[in-house]
Amino acid sequence: MFKHHLLLIYRNFKKNKGGFLINLIGLSAGLTCTLLIYLWVNDEMGIDRFHDDSIYQIAQNEHLTDGIQTVEGTPGILAETMAKEIPEVEIAVATSPSFWLGQSKVSANHKPAIKAAGKFASADFFKVFSFPLLVGNKNDVLRGTKTVVISETIAKKLFNSIDIVGKEMVWSNTEMQAENHATISGVFRDMGTNTSEKVDFLVSYDVLLGPDGNSGYRKWTNYGPNTYVVLKKDVQLSVFNSKIENYLSEKGVMNYTLFARPFAESYLYNKFENGKVSGGRIVYVRLFSLIAVFILIIACINFMNLSTAKASRRSKEVGVKKVLGAPRGSLILQYLSESMLLTLMAVFISLLLVELLLPQFNQITGKHLNLEFNGIFFISLASMTIFTGLLSGSYPALYLSGLKPVAALKGRLQLTAMAMFTRQGLVVFQFAFSAILIISVLIVYKQIEFVQQSNPGYNRENVVYFETNGALKNKINFVIDEVKKIDGVANVSSIDRELLGDLSFTLGEFDWEGRNHKEVIKFQRADVNVDLIETMGMEMSAGRSFSSQFISDTSKIIINEAGIKAMGLKNPIGKIFKLWGNEMQIIGVVKDFHFESFHRKVGPLFMRYKPKHTNRVMVKIKAGNIKSVLEALEDFHTRHNPAYTFDYKFLKHDYQAQYIAESRVAVLSRYFALLAILISGLGLFGMASFTAERRFKEIGIRKILGASDNNVIYMLLKDFTKPVLIALIVALPLGYLLSKNWLNSFAYRTDLKLWFFLVSGFLAFFIALVTVYFQAFRAAKMNLVETIKAD
Repeated sequence: MFKHHLLLIYRNFKKNKGGFLINLIGLSAGLTCTLLIYLWVNDEMGIDRFHDDSIYQIAQNEHLTDGIQTVEGTPGILAETMAKEIPEVEIAVATSPSFWLGQSKVSANHKPAIKAAGKFASADFFKVFSFPLLVGNKNDVLRGTKTVVISETIAKKLFNSIDIVGKEMVWSNTEMQAENHATISGVFRDMGTNTSEKVDFLVSYDVLLGPDGNSGYRKWTNYGPNTYVVLKKDVQLSVFNSKIENYLSEKGVMNYTLFARPFAESYLYNKFENGKVSGGRIVYVRLFSLIAVFILIIACINFMNLSTAKASRRSKEVGVKKVLGAPRGSLILQYLSESMLLTLMAVFISLLLVELLLPQFNQITGKHLNLEFNGIFFISLASMTIFTGLLSGSYPALYLSGLKPVAALKGRLQLTAMAMFTRQGLVVFQFAFSAILIISVLIVYKQIEFVQQSNPGYNRENVVYFETNGALKNKINFVIDEVKKIDGVANVSSIDRELLGDLSFTLGEFDWEGRNHKEVIKFQRADVNVDLIETMGMEMSAGRSFSSQFISDTSKIIINEAGIKAMGLKNPIGKIFKLWGNEMQIIGVVKDFHFESFHRKVGPLFMRYKPKHTNRVMVKIKAGNIKSVLEALEDFHTRHNPAYTFDYKFLKHDYQAQYIAESRVAVLSRYFALLAILISGLGLFGMASFTAERRFKEIGIRKILGASDNNVIYMLLKDFTKPVLIALIVALPLGYLLSKNWLNSFAYRTDLKLWFFLVSGFLAFFIALVTVYFQAFRAAKMNLVETIKAD
């Protein structure tokens, strides 16, 4: 029987080559898309999941006047104190944020310094996190102020070996004011791609806390480090959270509440609104998972529609089998076998396509995905195959096996209202989803365009920056004076940290006359040099910027418009702003600029004139001089700081990096929308082709009776344009709601305009129209003799 089924399937595929190819291409494309998304989703879902489930990250809610902000930074001594005072905590670990040490420099054996990402980590780091140590004891590798643990790769680059415990390494970075000599106490295996933060070396956290106990990180009001805890068995998270909620207020720190969340969830659920999880990367995981499912369903719909549309060609086969006593179950099995075999062929093709497309897909997504034929993948692939085969073959199998023997033998099948409704509904679903994808692509594109073209409050074009280190550390004025002499440099200044997303903040350690102390305000801060505002093209709305002509500017302060508004000050110039016990006079108000992404509103910020604190040189280059200036900067750096390579960044690239997730979504959505339209168009093409073929005789008679080519084209077009129009009526409001919901994640966003939806709808309709028109035109131009002879 199985051999008989295979023979029938082969004959059917051979007889209907067009439909077979359309179905094979559609299913292959759908499965390829689904497999690529599966690999991406599987990778996202696996980030940080290899650690112990009992690890929790401590985060805190800042209760401000304008709402609750959730931040990961905590007091520097929180981990140490919680481990001592809270019995539910088994182990507590503190680490610095990754950007503190960022791309540091490490060297040894008098070799040139190399770049490496580092973090400060407390003594029990390797007891909490599951990073394998190749050399060293996890209980003591990070104890003391002079210990460092490095990765296998860094060890081999610096020493050509991993047997290096006790040897010395030098590391430096903008956070630390000098080169730091440390003793290597261990080597860990390189962190893989399944971790959210990858580092090359770990420095003992005791360096931050200081040997004398007077470090600022021992103050409860000093925030920044991340805190992780391992809870004892049988400790309920909800009970633990209730206990630690007001822990900081017990330490004299008001307006903050603590909570713990599973560390494994922090990567995917990283967005909060008013203290509650509101999304994050998980949104895109869910979105692309749905897109994969829907694209696969669209491909299955093509098989359903084409199979049921060609039912008349197979009706005699069904009739004969039923007359000879074939049970319905046998017929269902035959047609499901047909869809399963086609699906298996599509799976084989899709695996080849995935292997070919993965390099490009990795480039778009920024990942390192590859096909690994392990047990989990085979189970997922088998599930995908069975789902596709059964779904695509289910309706045709039920429909064909349910045909009446007499009607089937005569080959005169009349579609029931339910069958017509089902087929039309499937077409509506296909094009509704395709139209929604087109709308989404356009909205994402317009928002990215809005972000790129909007004025962030500073000029990001032709601005490069670099850090002063090594021989140039603490020589910021010398560096600026020398860089100004370079031909093609428009202006130069410096700042203590990266301009975008790396500003420090303070909460509550300031005051001014008339302040309402019931209001809780958070200020970002930046220490700057003279000409920073001018170099960056920022604008003053009142007062003046810092100037080297005024020696007293070290006791002055500049506040942005958002800060002045939050303070409720009118005529702020000359007013006193008390900061950390010092009286600072407001000399200027700078217009708001986006030091964070457009996802968040511009918040209060102040600038202090602290040249000695600055270590990032901001260079504004005249148009057309970028190459020559960069060469001159590298030459200057090589002459004055030969031990370090010259590393620089473009501010424009930093700005674009803030929207890397949205940019990737835009690119992927564009491909997915194109694929959905292609598969839907293939199905419509096949349906139109078969419908025209079935009505050849009718077309010939109509033309003999005087019908023009246009009459024939119109007759065939109207049957297919109706469901497409219905699909657009369904898709436009759904597309609007989805687009509005996505745009709400931006504090500053483009307006949703009517033409966005009209253009998207017209494009979907136009593609469908052209697809059907091609077949209708061919049918209208058929030879009359051939149309009359048609069966």
